[in-house]
Amino acid sequence: MTREPTRAELHPPAAEPVAKPDPRCMKGRVLCISKTSRTLSWMVEGRVVSVMDVRFGSQYTPTREGTFEVYWKSRHHVSTLYDSPMPYALFFSGGQAVHYSSDFAARGYSGASHGCVNVRDEAKIASLFAQVRDGDKVVVYW
Repeated sequence: MTREPTRAELHPPAAEPVAKPDPRCMKGRVLCISKTSRTLSWMVEGRVVSVMDVRFGSQYTPTREGTFEVYWKSRHHVSTLYDSPMPYALFFSGGQAVHYSSDFAARGYSGASHGCVNVRDEAKIASLFAQVRDGDKVVVYW
């Protein structure tokens, strides 16, 4: 018999301390995404504007690391590959996007995405979606 994870394990507060921003995040408008701290920091000219908890793809569908640009925003997107909702989608690498995940909000870190960067807090991703522009930088790092 396995035990169910506790609410604190599934929903740690702002998960880990926010990681020191990668040097690539210090100039311009950047979605600075740390896999180590499981956080997304929205940064403008080296200043943190907001921070949110995120989760990533599984070992079979990993989230790519590197420097990208937001190339498409889709407010009410639904994945054609997985037939799942991807609200507030900010696409940055192929089909990978930053987006709200009701599954992450409900189950916490016990799940994973298919490579996307899932955001737990719908109000925070809605605010971020309104601020981000096509061409803004995305940095995903360890």
